[in-house]
Amino acid sequence: MTQPYAEVIGDPISQSKSPKIHKFWLGKLGVEADYRACHVTPDALPAYLAERREDPLWRGCNVTMPHKQAVMPLLDGIKSPADAIGAVNTILPLGDGALAGTNTDAAGFLEPLAKDLAQTHYFRMARIIGTGGAARAIISALAGHNFTLVVAGRDPGKARALLDELAPGGEHHAIDLAHFSDPTDFAFDDREGCLDLIVNASSLGMQGQPPLPFDWSHAPPRSIAYDIVTAPLDTPLLQTARASGHRTIDGLSMLIGQAAVAFEKFFGQAPPRQYDAELRALLTA
Repeated sequence: MTQPYAEVIGDPISQSKSPKIHKFWLGKLGVEADYRACHVTPDALPAYLAERREDPLWRGCNVTMPHKQAVMPLLDGIKSPADAIGAVNTILPLGDGALAGTNTDAAGFLEPLAKDLAQTHYFRMARIIGTGGAARAIISALAGHNFTLVVAGRDPGKARALLDELAPGGEHHAIDLAHFSDPTDFAFDDREGCLDLIVNASSLGMQGQPPLPFDWSHAPPRSIAYDIVTAPLDTPLLQTARASGHRTIDGLSMLIGQAAVAFEKFFGQAPPRQYDAELRALLTA
C-alpha cells in the first residue's frame, strides 16, 4: 500500500459499516487515501499498535468492541472527551511513534439532537438502556447538557457505578432493565417545554439478539426514541415507538455523525455531508 490509510479495528469486524462511510466520502472528495477494516483480537491488540506506530502511511483508526477501554493503557495519551468518558473509539498518530486516543461517539450521538438541544427546556430527562462502552459516551454527553438520567441495565449496580463516575452530583437513577418491560399506569405531568429521550445504548434488538423489552407506557408524551443499533436499522423499539406516536432517531445518525468527526481528524478535511441521503441509501441497500 502506497497511499495514506485509516481503518477500523474490532473483534468481530466484518459487520462494520465504517469502511463504506469513509470510502464514500473519500471518493466524493477525490482524496487519494483508503479506509479499511482490520480484525484485531484482544491478544493481538498490543502487536497491532506497535506495528502501526512505525507505519508512516497510517492516519489512525476507529475502535469498536471489545477494545474501547482495553486500548487505553496501551496509548501515550488520552484526549478530551475520551478521558472523561473512559472509553476510546478513535486513535491518532502524534508523530515519532506516539499514539493518542479520543472519542467521537459523544459528538456523533448528539448531532441529530442539535436543534432540540439549542432550545430552552424546563426539564430534560433521558432513560438510557445499557451499560457498555456506547452507554458511557451517551451518559457523559447528556449529563453535560443538563439531563436527569435514568440508566437501566441487567446489573443496576453497574449502572449506578457509571452514573457515579460519569455524572456525579446529579439526581440520577439506576434501575433494573426489567423495570421498563411491564406496563405502568404512572400519570405523567404536563411535558410541554420538556425534552424526554428514550435511548437504547445496548445490543438488544440487534440481529441475533433478543428485542429490547420496553413498554411505551414508561415514556412521557412527545418523547424521542433513539436506538443506536444499526442492523437492523428499523428496530422493533423504533417501530413500536412510532406506533405509540413518538419521534424516532435511528442508529445510522450516530454512526455517520461520529464517523464525520473522525474523518476530519484522519484526513484533514470535513466530509461532504450534503450527500448524507445518498450515503444512507448506500448503507441500507
